Formats: sequence, C-alpha cells, structure tokens
Amino acid sequence: MTTNRPETAAVTQLRLVVTVDDLDQALAFYRDALGLPVELDLAGDQGARVVILDAGRATLELSNRAQAELIDEVEVGRRVAPRLRVAFQVTEAEATTDRLVQAGATLIAAPTMTPWNSLNSRLHAPADLQITLFEELEPDPGGRSGWEPDQGS
Repeated sequence: MTTNRPETAAVTQLRLVVTVDDLDQALAFYRDALGLPVELDLAGDQGARVVILDAGRATLELSNRAQAELIDEVEVGRRVAPRLRVAFQVTEAEATTDRLVQAGATLIAAPTMTPWNSLNSRLHAPADLQITLFEELEPDPGGRSGWEPDQGS
C-alpha cells in the first residue's frame, strides 16, 4: 500500500458536520444506540445547539466510481449509495445492526462477508445518512482476501 504522509501532518482532526432537522432523534440514534460519546454540547441564542460526538479515529476514504460500485455490489447486491456514505467500524456488526434497526434505522442490507474479510451491513439512518457498519475479522489464514489494495505505481 502506498502512503504519502508529510513529515508534519497539518490536519489533526476530520469532522463530518451534518445539519439535522431533529437533533433529539439524531442524538438518540448516534449517541444512545450507536454509542458515540459526547465530546462537546453547546447551546446558543435562538435555540441554536451543536453536539460533537467522538467517533474515534477518522479517515477520509476517496473511491472512484468503479470502487463505489464494487462496494455496493458486495454489501448490498446493487448500486444504492449516494455520493456520501458514512462508515463506522464496530466490534459486533450483527448485534449493532440489530440495535440500530430497533433505534430507527432502515435496513438496506444485512451483515455480509466481504472479499476483504470484514462483515458489513448497510443502513439508512437518521439525519438522512446512509451508513455502513463494518467489523474487521481475523485475517484469512490462507492469506488470500480476494481483494488487494492498490500498491501505487
């Protein structure tokens, strides 16, 4: 895998900012059901409020259209993802999927084994986000995942 990391990384946090119509519903889902702890909760004038939830380590995944189509095919069986999809790594994909469906998400695809040895599910969640839950499984003892990352040129 090719990694182009500057000696001194200027970015120290990736924050996904989502405007929601029902903040209480979104908090019940992402904070309470998914378990993201509150990092900051601020209220301002005229009903303004922002809650920042800690989602652990953040990455920005950039995929070309062919890769996005491949991921949709593996996880769902057809092309369904919008331009932006949020993925959460979890320790128990099946249990978390069930819990989030009970908390108001709509199941798009049940947990499915991927060629890259993870268990992934797809949900339509509050705040009008399509999310993937993924559980990284133990490496294939044969060393073959059926998918190899781009090694660069």
